[in-house]
Amino acid sequence: MKKAASFGVTQLDRTEKAEMVKSLKTVFENSGVLVVAHYSGLTVSDMTTLRGRMAEAGAHFQVIKNRLAKIALDGTPCAGISELLTGPIAIAFSDDPVAAPKVTAAFAKENEHLVILGGVMGKDILDVDGVKVLAELPSLDELRARLVGMISTPATRIAGILQAPAGQLARVIGAYGASQDAA
Repeated sequence: MKKAASFGVTQLDRTEKAEMVKSLKTVFENSGVLVVAHYSGLTVSDMTTLRGRMAEAGAHFQVIKNRLAKIALDGTPCAGISELLTGPIAIAFSDDPVAAPKVTAAFAKENEHLVILGGVMGKDILDVDGVKVLAELPSLDELRARLVGMISTPATRIAGILQAPAGQLARVIGAYGASQDAA
């Protein structure tokens, strides 16, 4: 990266810009969900915390350059979100359709400087409410756990039912034997 002498602003050269566009295009084409947010006012500590939470959930949080992102959006299913790319923008993305929205929405509740603008899931453009609805859904891991619980519950019930007649039969025989002994 080259630094501009007058303002200390970092500028990208052509190859770095091309790499960034290529990387963003891959994200836009392959992510299960993508959330767009303003991050102005977040401290470095806030960003580090947010990125850590994203990583724990299997998601990513990345600050992007709007102009390069708009170039990368061209021809992708996410192209409809280009109108959201104004001001200081960051994207949260994940393969799991719930992970990125869940972490972003939770962090936005804690920190007023993170403002969700919208997002995209597949070809569906989401408004702020759409992102919040996704955030309230159970994660893929939670759904898997529920499914395993639902599958294992009938098996335990079947075992209980199969054991019940044998137990009842044993009690009947025991009671009959006790009555014969008493007589």
